[in-house]
Amino acid sequence: MRDIFVSNLSERISHWVDAFPESEIIREFATDIQKLDRAVADCDGLVFWLHVNEEKPDRLSHMITKIISQFSSAKIVVLANTPNQADCFSALSAGAVGYAHAYSPSAMLKEIKTVIGHGGLWLGQELLLRLIETSTKLVGNQPAYVNGLLEQLTSREREVAVEVAKGLSNKEVAKLLNITERTVKAHLASTFERLGAKDRLQLALMLNTH
Repeated sequence: MRDIFVSNLSERISHWVDAFPESEIIREFATDIQKLDRAVADCDGLVFWLHVNEEKPDRLSHMITKIISQFSSAKIVVLANTPNQADCFSALSAGAVGYAHAYSPSAMLKEIKTVIGHGGLWLGQELLLRLIETSTKLVGNQPAYVNGLLEQLTSREREVAVEVAKGLSNKEVAKLLNITERTVKAHLASTFERLGAKDRLQLALMLNTH
């Protein structure tokens, strides 16, 4: 597995180093992306962390498309200094599988890699809440369908799933239910497996009604 940060910074942000000590950084996108050796192209678990400052959506899409064309099996996570919904959707439409704040803590970066490694999609909490709200208005599920899904879970898994579907973070759910974040993660992992959900967004779309 290999992590490559694409950024015009002179060195990696400390959170990036803490999360992935063996990662590397390329600064001149147009030239450095061509220099990556063949071993990188064939590497399993290759993740490009694309750091963006003020790139326009079309420029961001071009960079993502370029990476995908050269490294077809790679996953791309966009790290934005100032995350916003328009750029997030533009990045996802171009082929990125994650979008987060550039200064996210190392623990979150590791969690992002775990989620996308299992085929999931990662969005920041604020953007996730907006997407859930918009999607629920457009395509809401019937209560009977949602109840059928919830019946497949244990009582505690149901409690966790319902709160996560509202857009709450693991920390917020843990505080609300008076359990540890570790326990929340365990229940969430079990819920994903039982319901066939890949990530929090898919779970939210499955459990939300009109």
